[in-house]
Amino acid sequence: MFSTSSLATTQRPAWKALQAHSSLFNEKSLKQLFAEDSQRGEKLTAEAAGIFLDYSKNRITEETLSLLCQLAQESCLRDRIDAMFHGDKINISENRAVLHIALRAPKGQKIMVDGKDVVPEVHEVLERMSTFSNRIRSGEWKGHTGKRIKNVINIGIGGSDLGPVMAYEALRHYSERSMTFRFVSNVDSTDFVEATRDLDPSETLFIVSSKTFGTLETLTNAHSARDWLLTGLGGDEKAIAKHFVAVSTNAEKVSAFGIDTQNMFGFWDWVGGRYSMDSAIGLSTMIAIGPDQFQEMLAGFHEMDEHFRTAPFEKNLPVLMGLLAVWYNDFFDAQTVAVLPYDQYLKRFPAYLQQLTMESNGKHVTLDGKKVDTQTGPIYWGEPGTNGQHSFYQLIHQGTRLIPCDFITFYKTLNPLGRHHDLLVSNVFAQAEALAFGKTAEQVRAEGTPEKLIPHRVFEGNRPSNVILADVLSPKMLGKLVALYEHSVFTQGTIWHIDSFDQWGVELGKVLAQAIIPELESPTAPELKHDSSTNHLISLYRKKK
Repeated sequence: MFSTSSLATTQRPAWKALQAHSSLFNEKSLKQLFAEDSQRGEKLTAEAAGIFLDYSKNRITEETLSLLCQLAQESCLRDRIDAMFHGDKINISENRAVLHIALRAPKGQKIMVDGKDVVPEVHEVLERMSTFSNRIRSGEWKGHTGKRIKNVINIGIGGSDLGPVMAYEALRHYSERSMTFRFVSNVDSTDFVEATRDLDPSETLFIVSSKTFGTLETLTNAHSARDWLLTGLGGDEKAIAKHFVAVSTNAEKVSAFGIDTQNMFGFWDWVGGRYSMDSAIGLSTMIAIGPDQFQEMLAGFHEMDEHFRTAPFEKNLPVLMGLLAVWYNDFFDAQTVAVLPYDQYLKRFPAYLQQLTMESNGKHVTLDGKKVDTQTGPIYWGEPGTNGQHSFYQLIHQGTRLIPCDFITFYKTLNPLGRHHDLLVSNVFAQAEALAFGKTAEQVRAEGTPEKLIPHRVFEGNRPSNVILADVLSPKMLGKLVALYEHSVFTQGTIWHIDSFDQWGVELGKVLAQAIIPELESPTAPELKHDSSTNHLISLYRKKK
C-alpha cells in the first residue's frame, strides 16, 4: 500500500515555511529578482523529453524551489508515483488502480493489477485497432452499399469526446485529408444535425464511445445516428454492422444496438475517461493519422511517464509545474491558470485541460474523507495566441486578479509561410516579458504621454508565467505535452491529499435529470415535488414547448 502523510496539508513543516516565505514577495518583484541575479533566466529552467521549460518569470527564488520540493517529499509524492506505476489502488473512493500509464507501456514492460499483467491486453486492443484502422484507411472496409467509408463521426461525451477532438485538431496536419472527421457530444440535437447534414450515410462510419453503453447523451445521439443511417439506407437493419463500431465493455448492450461485437474495442476500469485518449477511445485518432503515428504519440506519452517516474523533483517538469500551480493557488490566492498555446492546431488543448484538471482536482475532501484545509483545483482556461491578445489579455496585464500563464510554442512550424512563425513566437516572448516587467509611470511619461493618461498606460508587471518550448508539434510531442499536464495534475492532487481519479461531482445533476425527464415528457401534468423554483421552471417549459 502507498504511503500518505499523516499530517494535514497546512500542518506540514514545509507548508508553514512557505507561508512565512511567501511574504518576501510583498517586497520583491520579478524585476528586482532579475536585477539581483543576471543568470536567473538561465538557472531557473529545466529540459527533458524534448521540452524546455523556462520558469524564471515566476515569483520564486531558489529557496522557494527548495521548500516546494520539501513539501513534495513531506506529501509522499515519490511513494504515490511509485504506487501508481505499481498498479496499487490509489483511486480510494472507487478502489481502483490508476493506470493510464499502462496504455502507452511498450511490449515487454510488466504492470500488474490484482496479480495480472495488463500490458499484453493493452497491446491486443491496439493491434485490433490498427487492423481496423488500416482497413478503413485503405478502403478495404466497405459500407452497406459497397461504398468506401469517407466520413468518421465519433459519438461520446467528456473524455470520450474531448480527447479525440483535441487530438484530431492537434494532429490534423498528419491526418488523412481525403476523409472527414467529426465529433458529436452534446445532447442538444443541433450538434448531431450539423455534424451529419452534408454527409452521405452510405459513406459514414459512427464510433460510439461509452464504457457502459449507457451514458444518456451518448446513447441518445447514437440512436439518432442509427435512425439517420437507416432512413438514408432504406431501413435495412443489416446496415448497422457496417456503419457502427463501439468503444465499450458492455457486449450485451452493444449487440442489442446492432453492432457486431467483433467490432467492439474495450478498455478497463483503471482508465478514467479524462485519461483515456490513448486507449480505444482514440480509435478516431488512429483512423485519422494512421497506426504508426498513433504509436509515435504513445511513445511520447511513455517518454514523459518515465521522466516523471525517475527524475529528481527539482528537475522534474510535471512536478515543477504542479508545485508552481499549488504555490499560486494556495499562497497567492490565484484562482485560475491560463494555458495559451501559440499554435493553431492546439486550439482545443485548453478545453481538454479543463476536464483533465478540474474534474481531477475539484475536490473538497481528502483521501480519508476529511474536509480539505486549503484551496484545491484552480480553474484552467485559455485560447490560442495571438487571438487572446486581442481579447482577455487585457485582464491578465492590467486587471486586479493574479493569473499565472503557461505559454506553449514551438521552434518550428508545420506550415512555413513567410514571416508568420517569427511574428508568432515574438509575441510569446514579448507577452511573457511584458507580464513580468510591465511598464512604469516614468517610462510612460518619457514617451510624451499626457499626464492624465499615464495611470491608464502603466503596466504593474510582476505577473508570473511559464514558457514551454519544443521543436515541432508532432504526434510524439503531443503525447509528451498531455502527459506533462496529466502528471502535473497528479502532483497537485498529492500535495492536497485528494483523490484526483474519481469524479462523483458529475453524478448528482445527471441523477436529478433522470427524474425530471418524465416530468417534461408526460402527456398529463405531473405532480411536482421539487423546490418552488424548479417546479415553476418545469411548468413554464411544459406550457411553452
